[in-house]
Amino acid sequence: TCSLLRSPKGFPKLKNDTFLRAARGEETEHTPVWCMRQAGRYLPEFRETRASQDFFATCRSPKLCCELTLQPLRRFPLDAAIIFSDILVVPQALGMEVVMVPGKGPTFTEPLKEVEDLLKLRQKVDVTAELGYVFQAITLTRHSLEGKVPLIGFSGAPWTLMSYMIEGGGSTTMAKAKSWLYRHPEASHQLLRLLADVIIDYLVGQVAAGAQALQLFESHAGHLGPELFLDFALPYIRDIAQAVKSKLKEEALPLVPMIIFAKDAHYALRDLAHAGYEVVGLDWTIRPQEARAQIGKDVTLQGNLDPCALYAPKEKIGELVKKMLESFGTQRYIANLGHGLYPDMNPEHVGAFVEAVHAHSRHINKH
Repeated sequence: TCSLLRSPKGFPKLKNDTFLRAARGEETEHTPVWCMRQAGRYLPEFRETRASQDFFATCRSPKLCCELTLQPLRRFPLDAAIIFSDILVVPQALGMEVVMVPGKGPTFTEPLKEVEDLLKLRQKVDVTAELGYVFQAITLTRHSLEGKVPLIGFSGAPWTLMSYMIEGGGSTTMAKAKSWLYRHPEASHQLLRLLADVIIDYLVGQVAAGAQALQLFESHAGHLGPELFLDFALPYIRDIAQAVKSKLKEEALPLVPMIIFAKDAHYALRDLAHAGYEVVGLDWTIRPQEARAQIGKDVTLQGNLDPCALYAPKEKIGELVKKMLESFGTQRYIANLGHGLYPDMNPEHVGAFVEAVHAHSRHINKH
C-alpha cells in the first residue's frame, strides 16, 4: 500500500535481485522479466485508478503513481517494477504545456515552430522544483515495494523529446522535427544539449530518490537512419550515460545499471554497445543472434518479443518464449517485449508470458 512516507532513511532490503544481477552480467538462476508499460490500460484496476484524474495530474500524484506501479506486481511475478510516469514531463519542466487528448494522445498546445521559439524554454531547470513529484513517487514506491523487486526509473532521450516538442504530438513521418535537423542543425544541437542537461540531472535525482536502475527511451530512433542518428542522437545518448555515472560517483550515490532502448535503431547496435550502458534494449525487428553478434558478450540484452505475440493462445506464447530464450541464451539477458503492452491485451496472456520466461529459463539452466 502506498501510505505516505515512513522514514526516508534506509530502504527495505532487496529480496529478488535477479534483474540487477542480469543487468550487471552476473549469473542468474532464471531469466528476469518485466514489460514496458506493465502499468497500463490493459489492467482493469489501472483504468479504475486512472478514471477520476487527468493523465498528467496522475503523474503529479506520488500516491497514484505508486499505486499504479505496484498493480502489475500484485498480479504477476515480475522481476522489476518501473515507476509510473511519462517521458513528456521533461518538456513540461522546460515550460511547455502538454495535454492528454482522449483518442489522440499527448498534445502540445504550442509546439516549437521557429528557432526563436527556443527562447521561450527555461534555460536553467531546477529538476527538484519542476520534477520533484517524480522523485517523491520513486521514494514512496521504493518503500511500498518492501524490497520485493528493484525499481526502474526512466527518461525519454533528447531526440525523441525534441521530436514531440516540434511535432506537437505523435507523427508517422517526424517530417517537421527532421526538417529542423536539416535546416537548423545548430539550433537543433542547442535544443538537444538543453534536453540532455535536464535529463542528466533528472536521472541522477531519480537515483537519489531510490531508483535502482535507469532506462533511456529513444523511441523515435527509427525515423533517423544511420547518419542523422550519429549526428543528433548518439552523442547525447553517450553523454547522458557518462555524465550520469560521473555525477553519481561525485554525489556518492549507487552506480545503478543503465539501459538504452533505441527503437528500430538496428543500424546502430554496434555504436549502442559502446555507448556506456550496461544493457541494450531491442525491439522485435532484430534477430537475437544478430544482436548478440553485433553487441558482443560484455553487454546485457533486453527484449524483444513482438508485443502482438501476446494475442496468440497461451500455448503459442510459451513456444515463442522458449524460442526467444534459446536464441538469446538465458544469461546476460533480461526478457521483455520489443515495445510496450497495448491497451486491449489480455492480462492472463501477460501472465503466461512472465511465467513462460521463468519456467523455460529454469529448465534450460538445469539442463
